[in-house]
Formats: sequence, C-alpha cells, structure tokens
Amino acid sequence: MIETTRGIVLRSVKYGESSLISSIFTRTYGVQSYMVQGIRTTRSRHNKAGLLQPAALLDLVVYQKPHGGLQRIRDMQFAHIYTRMQEDIVRNSIALFSVELLLRLLPEHAPQPELFDLATHYFVQLDRMPIEGIANFPLYFLVECGRCLGYGIRGEYSLQTPYLNLHEGAYTSAPPVIQPFVAEGAARALSLLSKLETAERSGEILMNAGMRFGLVEWYISFLQRHTQHMGAIRSLQILQMILH
Repeated sequence: MIETTRGIVLRSVKYGESSLISSIFTRTYGVQSYMVQGIRTTRSRHNKAGLLQPAALLDLVVYQKPHGGLQRIRDMQFAHIYTRMQEDIVRNSIALFSVELLLRLLPEHAPQPELFDLATHYFVQLDRMPIEGIANFPLYFLVECGRCLGYGIRGEYSLQTPYLNLHEGAYTSAPPVIQPFVAEGAARALSLLSKLETAERSGEILMNAGMRFGLVEWYISFLQRHTQHMGAIRSLQILQMILH
C-alpha cells in the first residue's frame, strides 16, 4: 500500500554500488528499514542521497508492507531544512548523540507518536536556539525518551528524598549502598529538568559541565539497566568533549 508519513532518519548504510538502506523513525509505523535503490549514483535523476543524513526530518511517501521486512520509499522531501545543524559541530554532535539514543532505545515497528512529536520539536529547536542555550539538551532528551517509553524516575527531589537511586529508579531518603547514586545538588537539578515541558527552557537549569555529564552518564546507566536492548552509546565520548 502507498502511504504517507513523516520520519526522522536514524542511520543510513551503503548497499551495493549505488543504494542505501536507511533506518527511519516514522510517526505512523515506528522504526522501519527502507531500501532506496540507485540513490548514490551521480546519474540518479532524483539525486536525493543528502536527504538520508542522520536527524533529517522528512515527509515520506512509502510502499508499506504490513508484515515488516525491507520497505521502499516512493518519494521524499525535507519536512524541515536545518540552517545551523550541519555546520555547527556542537549542534551536530548533540544531534548525532540523540539519534543514536533513539536507534538504541526504540523497538522496530512499534509506533511512538508522542516521542516522535517530541523528537521532531527537539531537533528543530536544537537548530534554532542560541548556542548558549543548548548545553542541557542531551540530558533533557534522555529524560523525555525514558518517560515516553515508560522508564521514568519515580518521585522527585525534596529535603526528605535528596538522592537518586539507580537500582530503584527513584528519589530516596538515604544514599544507596550500591553505586552509582546522584547526590543532592545534581538530583535537584535533574528533578527540575524533568518538570520542563520543552527543551527550550532547559538552559534555565544551572549546571556545570561535570554535573551535566555525570547526570548524562547516570541516566544512560539507568536506561541500560531497565531496558532489554540498549547497548553502549558510542557518541558519548564526543558529547563529553563538546559539552565542556
């Protein structure tokens, strides 16, 4: 069947001499794998290989088979054209980290429209926001991905519950015996961040680089512990370098 949907490109790999296989997070069908034939040749009459870069936001017309497997794209165009993302190493590194997170977290063929809408808005704002306002974007996105997929932290920071417990996934009254745990200052910052409705306001939560990256590592460890299929995030080291 020919269907239309919006999608976020997660990964594209070369196939044969001129084709690509792209993993795309679609709003309607979840993560799907699409074969795009002949797109890498300079003689391609469409010449649309540049659309299939990670984090690209696309409007798609697809041939959608109901039983999975490799799908095919009939037509595609940008749903949003980034103006800063590709040229700015900080924005681009955050985008690649965020795309890899989706790739590791999302099961195939399972629609997640709330997370899709959140991710679309997030990438647009990552492109638009002043550079000084995006340092907390990766942590915000981690928290929101966990929430949308059912892996949120229970409770919130208070004087009575000032610690974050990785194993319980909750704010607790006493520091856990088993490491790692998040101490009071960072736990409070994460609690405030989790209450925000949009990424644009994440810059209001004041954190130094050490606290910010420590919370990113902690949240990744939390998701790895509580999900069955999330592996290592390879772009984490690059993220640490640019979020100094």
